[in-house]
Amino acid sequence: MLTLARSAIEAAVQRRPPPDLSFALPLLAVPSGAFVSLHQRGRLRGCIGQIDASQPLALTVARCAVAAAMEDPRFSPVTPDELPGLEIEISVLSPLVPVRPEEIQVGKHGLLVSCGRLRGLLLPQVATQFHWTRERFLQETCHKAGLDADAWQDSATQIEAFTAEVFSEAEIRAEHSARAG
Repeated sequence: MLTLARSAIEAAVQRRPPPDLSFALPLLAVPSGAFVSLHQRGRLRGCIGQIDASQPLALTVARCAVAAAMEDPRFSPVTPDELPGLEIEISVLSPLVPVRPEEIQVGKHGLLVSCGRLRGLLLPQVATQFHWTRERFLQETCHKAGLDADAWQDSATQIEAFTAEVFSEAEIRAEHSARAG
C-alpha cells in the first residue's frame, strides 16, 4: 500500500497519468476507510482520509494519497523537489462504533465527534503523539469539529470510535535496518 500511495503521489505531482491499480485490486479489494498522512522533516505536510468504506482499499489509499499531496487546504501542493523527503503513513480504519467517553482508550481509539453538521476526526496516533489524556483527546476532537471543547459532554454530541492499522515508510525502513544490523 505504501508503494501504491507513493506511485499515486509521484504521478500527480509530476503531472503523469495515475498508476494502474489493477495489480492491487485483487489484494486490496475489500472496502475500507483510510487516511494518508504525509510528513516532511518530521512535520505534517498533508493528511486526507475517507471514513466510509464505500470503495476498495487500493482506490481509497491512492485517492487519499493524491489528495493529501495536492488538495489539503492547510498546505500548498507538494512539489517535485519535495518527493524524495516525503514520508508516507497510512491508517486503515475499522468501522465506526458509538462509544461512551469512559470507554475510550487513548492510543487504541481514534475519534469522530459530531453535532449537527459539524464533525471532527482525530486518528489514534495523534493522542499518543501529544501524550493527551482521554479528556484532552475529546476536547481536541471537539475543537477540530469547530465545537466548544466541552461539547463532548452534551447529549446532542455523538462520539464514535474506531481503531486503525497504521504503517509508514519510516517504520518499514527502521525494520529493514534492524534486520540488516
